[in-house]
Amino acid sequence: MKKITVADLAKRFSLKVLAGEKHLHKNITRTRVHRPGLEFVGYFEFFPTQRIQILGRKEVTYLHKLSHEERKMRIGNIVHYHPPCFIVTAEEEGLTYLKHHCLEEEIPLLITQNPENSTTEYIAKIESYLSNVLAPEISIHGVCVNVSGIGILLRGKSGVGKSETAHTLIGRGHRLVADDIVVLKKISPNTLLGTHDEKTKEFLALRSIGLLNVVRLYGQKAFQEETRISLDITLSKWEKDDLNNELDHELQFSEYMGVSIPSIEIQVQPGRDVAGLIEAAVHNWILKQQGYSAAEEFMRRIELEIEASDSDK
Repeated sequence: MKKITVADLAKRFSLKVLAGEKHLHKNITRTRVHRPGLEFVGYFEFFPTQRIQILGRKEVTYLHKLSHEERKMRIGNIVHYHPPCFIVTAEEEGLTYLKHHCLEEEIPLLITQNPENSTTEYIAKIESYLSNVLAPEISIHGVCVNVSGIGILLRGKSGVGKSETAHTLIGRGHRLVADDIVVLKKISPNTLLGTHDEKTKEFLALRSIGLLNVVRLYGQKAFQEETRISLDITLSKWEKDDLNNELDHELQFSEYMGVSIPSIEIQVQPGRDVAGLIEAAVHNWILKQQGYSAAEEFMRRIELEIEASDSDK
């Protein structure tokens, strides 16, 4: 199971440590956070003890209004389960009692630097970050590009022209995400994110040319940190008698970590505009997502022509 520490989270979101500084090494393993509510009134049957606990203005105001003894009981019941940390998104004033409980139970207590931002906004940002860094991942050989806003995985044998095709796509205004090593992250049951492995960030390797930094050469518009993978395209060498010329063919899929991605094959030969074919595949995929099929429209036209011909007889 992937994990990060409370210290990593505090650094990423510039959180101030109010208590438990010696325990920032605690691991975070859950992508969702929890905002205790029912737990303050004693209901713990479904309490997610391994999640970060968020206390916003609503929760802090409620605690402030309790008597000393009642507040001690309410908070004591929660810290007893030892969640990885508490994050307060309200004002720091009056939190002495919470610091005491967290110190006693060795739980890090953090607070946001800008309490004016809503708790909901912080929760969304933290969960998005955790979903990314804690996502299961694999590394594969290939190239990842973003074409017209659509994430594409380019695969194929070494030397088939994946990087050269990516370079041509960059020249047409599209973006490189990763070359050679593509890191795939499963951020939901149906979503794969493609990114680089940091070492190869912004680099594109071209045979006979060498290593290029696409941002230095073509500007920031030539590179993108990550993209959702929507199409898996395999580049293969041209086989004369193996070209699919059907009007439409059954959609194939590739599977990575249990996520199915639509897959097509494009054959490569000198003079063939592979980058243009990839652009066409992307735009055709977009149209299909919108419910349009060129093959179906063509067949309808044929059927209408046949019907018109029959009526004239």
